[in-house]
Amino acid sequence: MVEPAQGGAWPRYRDDEVAEQPSVTLDAFLDQSNAGAVRLEPDDDARRLIPHLGRLSLIEIAFPKYRDGRGYSSARILREAGYIGELRAQGDVLVDQIAFMRRCGFDSFAPEGSLNPEAVERALAVYPHAYQGAADGAQAIWKLRHG
Repeated sequence: MVEPAQGGAWPRYRDDEVAEQPSVTLDAFLDQSNAGAVRLEPDDDARRLIPHLGRLSLIEIAFPKYRDGRGYSSARILREAGYIGELRAQGDVLVDQIAFMRRCGFDSFAPEGSLNPEAVERALAVYPHAYQGAADGAQAIWKLRHG
């Protein structure tokens, strides 16, 4: 069972300290040298962060509406570029999206509404195997079958 974290991020699938610093916008981040947390809006280009990934402890990706999937792509781009810090989905995050968000690389969540912890764990257990590779590093079922 994943426990609620300090700082409002829940559920959280990391063992390190919760990033407590405030997130700045992408443009504000690119204009300063001391920010360690950034917030991406759906229309921001995550690739602009790639040269700066080493100095970030938190990237928060906004989901203003559950049906806006651009944040999934941003998460995958950042993980594939080597980002290892906290990647938080914030906003209209629903329980049935968490398993797919985890596959894209999200490891913490700050939903606007409350999530039932048991429902989250059940949602994560629905698909024990993956059919394709993703940012979470899970081995695809075909590879498990055929080596």
